[in-house]
Amino acid sequence: MPLAIVILAAGQGSRMNSDLPKVLHPLAGAPLLAHVLRTAQMLEPARLVVVTGHGAEAVTRAVDALAPEAVVVHQAAQLGTAHAVAQARSALNGFSGDLLVLYGDTPFVRFDTVQAMRSARAEAALVVLGFDAADPGRYGRLITAGERLERIVEYKDATAEERAITLCNSGVLCADAAQLFTLVDAVESKNAAGEYYLTDTVGLATAQGLAAKVVRCDEAETLGINTRAELAAAEAAFQAGARAEALDNGVTMTAPDTVFLALDTVIGRDAVIGPNVVFGPGVTVETGAEIRAFCHLEGCHISRGAVVGPFARLRPGTELAEDVRVGNFVEIKNALLDEGAKVNHLSYIGDAELGEGVNVGAGTVTCNYDGVMKHRTVIGARAFIGSSTMLVAPVRVGAEAMTGSGSVITQDVPDGALALGRARQETKPGLARRLMTRLRAIKAGKTG
Repeated sequence: MPLAIVILAAGQGSRMNSDLPKVLHPLAGAPLLAHVLRTAQMLEPARLVVVTGHGAEAVTRAVDALAPEAVVVHQAAQLGTAHAVAQARSALNGFSGDLLVLYGDTPFVRFDTVQAMRSARAEAALVVLGFDAADPGRYGRLITAGERLERIVEYKDATAEERAITLCNSGVLCADAAQLFTLVDAVESKNAAGEYYLTDTVGLATAQGLAAKVVRCDEAETLGINTRAELAAAEAAFQAGARAEALDNGVTMTAPDTVFLALDTVIGRDAVIGPNVVFGPGVTVETGAEIRAFCHLEGCHISRGAVVGPFARLRPGTELAEDVRVGNFVEIKNALLDEGAKVNHLSYIGDAELGEGVNVGAGTVTCNYDGVMKHRTVIGARAFIGSSTMLVAPVRVGAEAMTGSGSVITQDVPDGALALGRARQETKPGLARRLMTRLRAIKAGKTG
């Protein structure tokens, strides 16, 4: 059965106390909406529609970047969830199949859960995702009769007996697209704000003799984000799950509670991750690599056998080949380090290519920025860069060449050559002692 997905991302999220649209707040290094889009894309829908509202321009830009195949429609007036779904009608013109409704601020609904909902469609015209709440609070309650779902009652409208029910509504539902739009058209506003609620479609369906059914999931999957506190709780939940999955997949973490992973982090089996490591978006660590304590990684690829850190920063565009060594207080950006290259301490390597077996001494800097443009540094295989070398790009150091410590290299260095670019040292016998004696006397005169 073909599937279309509508993601409701129109909520204002004023309780976040933020100018940023709620669905764009970051969770595990990606917007909340990115988590939902990722699940949606795994389902391979024939149509994917995102309904925007507050902050529509920013949300549209995010959707274009994350899911360019999606169609974005705008809900100009915030008139409830049924009204929001209705805005997707034109984008689904000509579609025949099931329609799944997801929410941009509910990031944890699992692929397997949605697949269970799709399977349940064989037995019901409308399928709702429900959960047994530890504290039902003000959730809408699912009123069932045996296996059948009869209606959804909002907390404010529920009787004391209905409020005692712990089976609650997540808002996620699946139905035949044409049937759902017919039901949405029949929803009536029941409040002064003129809002139309998608939950009312269940009662309308059963009144027409259509079968409705509940698929249950863990409460944790239905966590919606409306406040900063809930966002923090979601981050903690994501990290706990991601760490557990990494450990199960054969990754060693010496202090897992201190490691922070991103939505798209990939770590191979037998990799070792030390304490207090932060993974930003776009990081792949291959089998057998080691990331030592207090490293920050983003947009980089680390091959097997490489060792990074402690206290290293890898920025976007960094590619480390096998057995590379990047040590303490080293920053690397947009650079390729070939097999066995070493940058062991106190250096910045940006916009560069380091050949096989290159050794970079402490305090070396690739001076890649002239104030307007970025320029590249290329260092040939097995070259040795002396400590505190300033490589003023664009510049090329040949294979098996050397630079003297403290050099400023502004011209290309041929293969096998030694380059020295520093001022001649002069030594003044006794001058240091005389100078210090004079300075101490001046200081004593000022404080006396």
